[in-house]
Amino acid sequence: MTYRGRFAPSPTGPLHLGSLVAATFSYLQARKAQGQWLLRIEDLDLPRTVPGSADHIQRTLEAFGLTWDEPIIFQSQRTEAYEQALQFLIDQQQSYPCSCTRSELQALQRSDLRDHDELRYPGLCRHGPMHAQGPFAWRFRVPAQPICFTDALQGMQCLNLADSIGDFVIKRRDGWFAYQLAVVVDDAAQGITEVVRGIDLLSNTPRQIALQHALHLPTPTYLHLPVVTDATGHKLSKSTAATSVDNTRTGPTLWHVLSLLLQCPPPALQTATLNTLWQWAIEHWNPNALRQIRQIVHRDDNTEGKSTN
Repeated sequence: MTYRGRFAPSPTGPLHLGSLVAATFSYLQARKAQGQWLLRIEDLDLPRTVPGSADHIQRTLEAFGLTWDEPIIFQSQRTEAYEQALQFLIDQQQSYPCSCTRSELQALQRSDLRDHDELRYPGLCRHGPMHAQGPFAWRFRVPAQPICFTDALQGMQCLNLADSIGDFVIKRRDGWFAYQLAVVVDDAAQGITEVVRGIDLLSNTPRQIALQHALHLPTPTYLHLPVVTDATGHKLSKSTAATSVDNTRTGPTLWHVLSLLLQCPPPALQTATLNTLWQWAIEHWNPNALRQIRQIVHRDDNTEGKSTN
């Protein structure tokens, strides 16, 4: 089977170093396997979309030599495919309408919250909407048994969705489809064989596998990278206002990214051309170097990164 990987940023701002690390890892996985690498713009959440950021992300990737092999997919243009998937789940009685509001669920938080980051949905609308009038969200009826998978870096992972989060939303009350359903439909449509992303998204994977099973779609392998932090331990992300990638220093920045990924490029390559640096990186690619690492630590002086257990 031909390897097919992807990078799927949300256009909520310019590309930051944490995203570039994930893109580089995914790209090298594909190129080492002589496979394809695809770009998807996950622009479903219109209120958070920043005008012009999708173009800026594309220009940044191109500046770093991260070239994709097929036309870009924009999730905002794929509503029909998501609607078909939702209808299939409804027909199979695996999705149901939910009238619960955010305020109603938050009111249950004190008594129902467990040791996880979000409220477990208590199934109030499982047998019919609590309120006769909409608008309604649509929830996926999660299986009772645990979902288990082997992460390529993190090892065996298991989560009982029914106990931890309950039935989750796949189409929101405002009419927009949720990330969980869209990404499953798109990964299948693009024939993705491996999903590479940050470990902060690890909890999404059991939900997506459950949806894949329900929709009779293939399950790719998953690889979740250690989180990229600054020297103080804060995650580098758009939500924490991380500095955007500097497109004028592509060679030194790529050398630094490879160092953060524990690939140990020779110091002489800091001034090499991008093509030379990519050739070296592909030839020496060792994804297992990160296996025992919890964090990828970036220092602002742009010298070689230090990773900590």
